[in-house]
Order: sequence, then C-alpha cells, then structure tokens
Amino acid sequence: MKKIRVMSVFGTRPEAVKMCPLVLELKRRPEIESIVALTGQHRTMLDSVMKTFGVDADYNLDIMRPRQTPTMIAADVLNGLDPILRETSPDIVLVHGDTTTSFASALAAFHLKIPVGHVEAGLRTYDKYSPFPEEMNRTLTGRIATLHFAPTERNRRNLLAEGVSDSSIYVTGNTVIDTFRYTVKEDYKFEDPSLRALDFSDKKMRYITLTAHRRENQEGNSDGGIAALCRAVKRLVEKYDDITFIYPVHLSPAVRDIVFPILSGVDRVILTDPLNLTDMHNLIAKSYIVITDSGGLQEEAPSLGAPVLVVRRETERPEAVEAGTVKIVGISEDDIFAEASLLLDDVNEHTRMARSINPYGDGHASERIADAIISYFKEVWENSNEK
Repeated sequence: MKKIRVMSVFGTRPEAVKMCPLVLELKRRPEIESIVALTGQHRTMLDSVMKTFGVDADYNLDIMRPRQTPTMIAADVLNGLDPILRETSPDIVLVHGDTTTSFASALAAFHLKIPVGHVEAGLRTYDKYSPFPEEMNRTLTGRIATLHFAPTERNRRNLLAEGVSDSSIYVTGNTVIDTFRYTVKEDYKFEDPSLRALDFSDKKMRYITLTAHRRENQEGNSDGGIAALCRAVKRLVEKYDDITFIYPVHLSPAVRDIVFPILSGVDRVILTDPLNLTDMHNLIAKSYIVITDSGGLQEEAPSLGAPVLVVRRETERPEAVEAGTVKIVGISEDDIFAEASLLLDDVNEHTRMARSINPYGDGHASERIADAIISYFKEVWENSNEK
C-alpha cells in the first residue's frame, strides 16, 4: 500500500494542544506521510505550543489580524488553503473541534473532494448561538466529514442521531489527555516569573486557576459573563484570606478591556499573559479549583485532580458533569460567588469532585485515530485495487 498523505490543519492554541500529540503519532507511522498546515488564527500562543511538542509546520497561512472576525478568518482560510491543497493533494485532511479554522478548512477540502477527518467530533449543545460560533462550526464540519473521531460514546450517539453512518465513527477518547505525558512533571519549575515567585508548597494558601475568553461571555453581558466573573473574584478574595487567583488573560483586546479595569491591582489576583502549555498544565495540577469557560479545561483539569466550575449556561461536555468532575455555575456574579464559596467551605464536596474519574480517556486517543486512518484507507484502496 502506498503511503497515506495526511494533512493536519489547525490554527489556534487549543487546537494545537490537542493536535500536536496526534501529529507526533502520525509521524511515527511508516504507513503515513504527515503534513502540517497552520492557519495562524492565533500567532504567539500557537507558536508556544508547537515549540513544546517540537512540531514544525510545513505551511503557515499566518492570517491573524487585529480584532479579526469569524468572517475574516473564514475568508482568509478558504483563500489561503485552497492552493496548498491543490499543490499537496492529501488523501485526507484532519481538522479539530469547533474553531472557524476547522470549519473553513473542512469546507476548502470539500470543494476539492478531499475526505475530511474530524477530530473531537460529535460534541453538541444544540443551541446554534451558544457557544458562538463554535456550535455551528463543529456541526457543519460534521456534515462535511468522512471520518468522525468521537471522544466519548455520548458523542457517537449524537452523530448517529444526526444520520452519520456508524461505520464512519470511531470512539477514541480525547487527544488532550495524551498531552500529559509530555507536559506534567512532579518537580516542574515554572517559566513564567509570576508563577516562579509563588510557593506552591505552602499548604496555608489555596491557588485557583481562572480563564475566561468566550465570545458569548464578552458581548452583551454587562450583567454576566467575564465582567461578572471578575466581580465575583474580587468578592472571593475579600472573603477568604487563604486563596490566590491566577488568571492567564487571553490576548484578545475584547477580553483584556474587560478584565484589567476590574482586577488589575487587586490583592492576591495575579494577571499574566497566556501561559505556555507546560506552565498551564503544571499550574492546573497544583490548583485547588479551576474556574473557566474553556472547553479544553473541562477535559484536562479532572485528570489533574482539580474540580472545575464552568462559567456558562450549558456545556457540550456533559460527561464530565455526570462524572462529577465539572459543575456548570452560570454567568451571574452571585452564582459564581456562591458555587466557588461552596467548594472553598466544604472539604467533602471538594474532595468528591477532585477524586471523580475523568471520562475523557486513557491517553491513547492519538494511537486509535492513526489506526483508524490506516484501516480505512487500506480497505478503500484494496476495494479500488489501488496499491
């Protein structure tokens, strides 16, 4: 059998975190020729992850522009990726999850009748405006995809309910769990100066990792979302003298314009730029609680023993809620404050969440995806008598 030419396309930091372990696995397989194309939807944050894994891009569209919109991103990806696909003629294009990069890349491949493999397929809230634009990005990508790599059995059932053929769905676990073998170390030394200055061995201080950036939590939510979260944080540090918040703030001006006026200079609230991947994973491993609107942290933190409070009204990752590792707390200041206070006051509740089993896999998702790709093309090519 000839080598399978697999192009992995991604462009944001969260995509890179979850795709780099897969790229490394693809490169290990003699049956596969691996090509990496970056869109550059994120730039600095993306470069840091690539460096962590030692993954180099064969192509980089470098599309990032100040205050770019989903429409700008989609247009730039479609225009930039088309000639690369024509030049390289991959047998399959892999995209990840729910970003505008993923949907636009899948559409570009579809226009050239190139099969698409969707990594992290089948996540749904069934509200097309929440999360926005992610829910429609992943749904539309799923309509284009030929192969669907679903993290969980629930994701598989979502796809079956939408008419996707069972034979095209592979339950693999989530590739984010694969990353920990590269990143988490017992004796880790932080690179970020703000983190190096902290004494994580001090049992009298509880550290809380905080992230929030989602578009729906930025826009039209003066009474909720990121602004409400920041106000709740101020109340929490006033109530508890044994907690410190660490907030790696997204580089988006829309996020920073909300966060810094409220939290800058607040005692025991440390605002940093986004952390590199190894700093972030090791920070989570040392955190008492994680508060976030991120999808990835809902998957990562439970494996590292940190209960997760999600600042959203719903989640496309209900498995973690059912397992007890994640709790949806809404977007209001009072609700966020009350739920965080519960975990800080109730040791038994904290322990219950911290010790619940992560439902997102065993760290071998990348291997299962590579196996599925090889098996699929072996069957297709044998049936077409192509060697």
